[in-house]
Amino acid sequence: MTKIKVLLIEDNRLLRDGTTAMLNEQEDIRAVSSAGNRSALEKAKELVPDVVLLDLGLKSQNSLKVVESIKMRYPRTEVVVMDLIPAHSDVVAFVKAGVSGFVPKDTTLDGFLNTIRSVVKGVKILPPTMADSMFTEIVNSAIQGGTVDQVIKAVKLTKREQDVMHLLSEGKSITEISRKLKITTFTVKNYIRNILDKLALHTRLELAAFTQSDSPA
Repeated sequence: MTKIKVLLIEDNRLLRDGTTAMLNEQEDIRAVSSAGNRSALEKAKELVPDVVLLDLGLKSQNSLKVVESIKMRYPRTEVVVMDLIPAHSDVVAFVKAGVSGFVPKDTTLDGFLNTIRSVVKGVKILPPTMADSMFTEIVNSAIQGGTVDQVIKAVKLTKREQDVMHLLSEGKSITEISRKLKITTFTVKNYIRNILDKLALHTRLELAAFTQSDSPA
């Protein structure tokens, strides 16, 4: 049996050792671990992992930069971020950097293992609150049949709604959009509600992924 090679990057020694031991009890997984420092990239070089499990709150390094470094060196390695409840802005930034999945630290063992096994197969695992929507259906059907611009036209987004949508896809905050478009934050929030209603999407992450799905590879 070919084992899934997993590198765990976690500052907390108790979590690091316990999680690694748990993973190595699985017949189809081989795991090694590292604290959040330069040794993580050294271990990645030795292991060439299929999956990297990364703590979002590394104290010794910027987690986002670690993701970018790993994806630059090992583009085929899937990265899964672990945290309690990732903020929407964090999720958007990490998805753009190449993260394939998110695991809340209060998840079940089965959920944790399922995420690892799924991302290896090319499945993207969003936080539970972000996956409960029409997003997958919209991307798989509407986007396959046309471009983002055609879909925007089909759902009749206004010019201002389109402006807000594209700024959201760039990871801009509500305050940044307000300044950019010279409108109040209250107005921005209203536009976002309208967009979500029209597209049947429920998070800014999904808006970002929706627009990016038409970007050239």
